[in-house]
Formats: sequence, structure tokens, C-alpha cells
Amino acid sequence: MKKFWRWLKSLFTQYYRITVSFDTEYGNNDDKHYIAKKILIQKEKHLKFRDEDNRVVEFRSSSGLNYIIEDYES
Repeated sequence: MKKFWRWLKSLFTQYYRITVSFDTEYGNNDDKHYIAKKILIQKEKHLKFRDEDNRVVEFRSSSGLNYIIEDYES
């Protein structure tokens, strides 16, 4: 019964692909990629989300963050 419930719930869950860059250029070695289940805080200088393993990931910057949030199809 639990397996069926998880499958049914997964049909309505939205996932996001988040790319965080620590400089202004995307595609170099300092980029980090995450798959998020829920975005908790999304502001110019603060990003907080829950990843697919249920861990809370948080980024803060006084000069602003460089991140891209995209819909993710699993």
C-alpha cells in the first residue's frame, strides 16, 4: 500500500533543477547542480530549498546570488 501511495504522490510532485554559480559565468567548474523538491526561500541574496534526499540546502551572499531554476522532468 505504501508503494502505491508514493507512486500516486509522485505524479503530482513538481521537481526543480537548480544550478548555482559562484561567479558570473555559468558552465565552468565552480557550478553546482541540485534536484529540488521544494523551494523554501527565493530572494536576490538568499536561496533555500529542500533537495531530493530531504536535506535543506541554503546559499547566502551579500552581493547577490547567481542561480538558475528550471522545471525538472524525472
